[in-house]
Amino acid sequence: MGAGLPHALRDRDAFDAALGGRGPAVFLDYDGVLSPIVDDPDAAVMSPDMGRVLGELADRCPVCVVSGRDRPVVQRLMGRDDLVVAGSHGFDIWHPERGTLEHEAASGYEDLVAEVTAQLRAEVGRHQGVLVEPKRASVAVHHRLAAPHARAEVEALVGRLLAERPDELKVTPGKMVYELQPKLDWHKGAAVRHLLDVLGLSGPDTVPLYLGDDVTDEDAFRALHGLGVGVYVGDPAALDRETRADFQVDDVDQVRELLDSLAR
Repeated sequence: MGAGLPHALRDRDAFDAALGGRGPAVFLDYDGVLSPIVDDPDAAVMSPDMGRVLGELADRCPVCVVSGRDRPVVQRLMGRDDLVVAGSHGFDIWHPERGTLEHEAASGYEDLVAEVTAQLRAEVGRHQGVLVEPKRASVAVHHRLAAPHARAEVEALVGRLLAERPDELKVTPGKMVYELQPKLDWHKGAAVRHLLDVLGLSGPDTVPLYLGDDVTDEDAFRALHGLGVGVYVGDPAALDRETRADFQVDDVDQVRELLDSLAR
């Protein structure tokens, strides 16, 4: 089980000490961080209050959103396109002035994703409550609203696909979702390190600050361990794993409170 962490709001002296007087470069997951987790992924719209705080923070320091969702979907749910967004777990990185930021894992896997998407739709997409979501460089299978037998079929099919394509595919589990991706050493952590370099945020006066709530965010926490500050959103004591985050906040409301304080 996970252990408790210092709280970024209640243990504010410790949090400020971790920042060390440096200016933050803020990286944020979307679902569960900027918007609560909801049953319908398309209903995870960012609140006006969160949007206001995010805009004020972006006026003070670099802000990047790093999500498993497709980048255009994140922008639509946020209701803004003026922030750097790394979508599809960092496979699709976009800058509001520079456009697409290319990297080694940005393209070349479209046919693989299309084939896997078609197989998922054909074999489990018929089940009520199963949502097959194709993305630019991956495909997600959501099963939060599915019956137990349908969830079992999804799990079996994901296992079979991985067995059939062991050198091509990997799976990233999430909260009631499996994400099938090309088998590359590329993830949210690699995307954040790439952004630090290409955006010139690796200097001694900048501290990377990453907020996330899911297992996919652990790659970013690991990538920034000893370099920046990671904040887990939720109760780490309830996790079935250890987290590499340094601090915690309880929920999306406390994320907003923390971001608001950084914008002042």
